[in-house]
Amino acid sequence: MDIYDKINELYDKRRAVEMGGGDERIQKQRDKGKMTARERIDYLLDEGSFVELNPFIEHRGTDFGMGGKDAPGEGVVTGFGKIKGNDVYLFAQDFTVFGGALGEMHAKKIAAAMDLAVKNGVPFIGLNDSGGARIQEGVTSLDGYGQVFYRNSIYSGVIPQISVIMGPCAGGAVYSPAITDFVIMVEETSQMFITGPKVIETVTGEQISSEDLGGAHVHNSKSGNAHLKAKTEEEALDQVRSLIDYLPANNNEKPRQIEMDDEDHYRSNLTDLIPFDPIRPYDVRTILNEVVDEDSFFEIHPDFAKNIVVGFARIKGKTVGLVCNQPKVMAGGLDIDSSDKASRFIRFCDSFNIPLITFEDVTGFFPGVKQEHGGIIRHGAKILYAYSEATVPKITVITRKAYGGAYVALNSKSIGADLVYAWPNAEIAVMGPEGAANIIFAKDIKGSENPEETRQAKIDEYREKFANPYVAAGLGMVDDVIDPRETRISLIQALDMLKNKQEDRPKKKHGNIPL
Repeated sequence: MDIYDKINELYDKRRAVEMGGGDERIQKQRDKGKMTARERIDYLLDEGSFVELNPFIEHRGTDFGMGGKDAPGEGVVTGFGKIKGNDVYLFAQDFTVFGGALGEMHAKKIAAAMDLAVKNGVPFIGLNDSGGARIQEGVTSLDGYGQVFYRNSIYSGVIPQISVIMGPCAGGAVYSPAITDFVIMVEETSQMFITGPKVIETVTGEQISSEDLGGAHVHNSKSGNAHLKAKTEEEALDQVRSLIDYLPANNNEKPRQIEMDDEDHYRSNLTDLIPFDPIRPYDVRTILNEVVDEDSFFEIHPDFAKNIVVGFARIKGKTVGLVCNQPKVMAGGLDIDSSDKASRFIRFCDSFNIPLITFEDVTGFFPGVKQEHGGIIRHGAKILYAYSEATVPKITVITRKAYGGAYVALNSKSIGADLVYAWPNAEIAVMGPEGAANIIFAKDIKGSENPEETRQAKIDEYREKFANPYVAAGLGMVDDVIDPRETRISLIQALDMLKNKQEDRPKKKHGNIPL
């Protein structure tokens, strides 16, 4: 035997690893409309950029017949590559090998890739397709999960972490994606749940399908556990490629800026897009599309808590995070789910040096017994906490209404906003003029010969005195009242003014956000 025989042996072993569970299992995977782990990696990464890590790792299990079983690649492919030229580390679980079940060495491969991602300060992506813990390995598989969870937690806020659910994700396996920054699911072929339908039926008697229990629609619209969904695996991976483009590589860097040609930033359409009547609804996305760079808005959580809209965009090539009331849903009021949605997004942006812009048109926190008993106080406090602790540039545009505690919570000057702009029709007050007049002037209205006429006069009096931006501007709570058509111009100027912002907080181990 000579060196060439050894080289041939190397390539034979590599081919065996690359074949995963073999032709029959690969075909079963494709019959389900799913790509293999390696096909997913090839699609996601720039062509020819993938560098595999630890392809020859093997399991050490001997119990329950494991001693004689091969697990090529240990059921997971890990490595390094590039997305649009940006460095990433990643793993892709291989369902053709033991159903992608996680064991001791499977977890070791993932943990090693995560450690390298942090050492090099680049994002980490997980392509999840696994039947859960490898039962034959017992407690070592559970320890393996713990090794991954620990890294998800400790590396949170250090590098961006993205999870794509491309098959089953059950039991303890769901907690790794849940800790990561963004979760993307594929419709019909991916599910997440702690206990599956059969266990639920046995314990509670409830009958439900896997898709109805933990499918993409459920987690995107009801639970909020997932941020995005896609009809196909290709679409899900395209979303990862788009998302990576908005993010810095790590918490010590700023997002990449795209050079743009000079253009006219005046937007005459803005005066027509928001109804002057404060109770008429509109879609805040129409405003955003006028203000941000063309086709740059990338919405996060579009199907969950629709009364608030969050996402990334660019303004003159600079990445920003947008938090916006949505008046066409619940009049833009804040409830439990929207508070959670906004707070998590705000904290992500702050972790990764992404300026925050808030478009505010809010009647208040949504009233109701269900909300109060569900903990709206605790959940609403998260928004206050998230904005207050954030040190990135923070800009607010009050487009119409800013009432009560919701005004304070949505990045007011009192909780640390750097710049607050208001449109000339903005109403900033403890509550709306109608409600305020009914309380303040109750005796005058009741004792009047014409109560309705008196009531309207008092509403007009309150609106004139408080429900306008000039009282707040006179007190320094609004930095400037701007022409709506110049909103984009003002935001470009604000981002330029704040580009070198530095702000410290008192030294501490960490705060205690009301979770």
